[in-house]
Amino acid sequence: MKKLFLALTLVTAMVQAQELKQVPQISVSGEGKIKVIPDEAIITVAIENSGKEAAEVKKTNDVTIDKVLKLIKQKGIPSSDYQTQRVNLYKNYDYNTKKYTYVANQTLSIHLKDLSKYESLMMDLVNSGINTIQGVDFKSSKIKELERQARKNAILDAKQKAEDYVSVLAGQKVGKALVISDNSYTNYPRPVYAEMKTMAVASDGGMPRETLAIGEIEVISNVTVSFVLE
Repeated sequence: MKKLFLALTLVTAMVQAQELKQVPQISVSGEGKIKVIPDEAIITVAIENSGKEAAEVKKTNDVTIDKVLKLIKQKGIPSSDYQTQRVNLYKNYDYNTKKYTYVANQTLSIHLKDLSKYESLMMDLVNSGINTIQGVDFKSSKIKELERQARKNAILDAKQKAEDYVSVLAGQKVGKALVISDNSYTNYPRPVYAEMKTMAVASDGGMPRETLAIGEIEVISNVTVSFVLE
């Protein structure tokens, strides 16, 4: 019975494939692109310390981490919006001094949903003991809505292309879509790396310098559509 079912399925698929080949059609690509100013960011920071004794190095790191986590909580950032990414403790050999040292580091990611708090948060993180800022990855809180709109724009773009091509062919017009292939992706800017010196307060004692270039992110949808030619 199973063999009969498989045979019928195979025959049906072959017939459908033959029918598709016999139907006059046109295949085109379409792109939908939406630019938006990000309103959120994923900030990745780290604490690293080194020393002669493993226990001493780990303790130093743990004390700093405790300060940082308490600071994040004081900033009103929910526990669901920050997370430890990596924890390392390893022995390192210095070929210049011919001595071993221990290195401990821990990486944290913080989902900041209010970019107006970026400057004060970064300054406070540095003051609490953060000594590495690994990157800032921008996001939009409306990403799902933007992705849906980009997909619609991509289909409209594909249909317009098909109609442009067919417009020079006498007696033909674009009909229903037979196949839609979705190749969508979201294109975010590369992480912005910040040096510690950019976090300093202005020398005249004024407001902290503006250290973040937000720019834009692009939400892009790419599709390939095959339309019937009527």
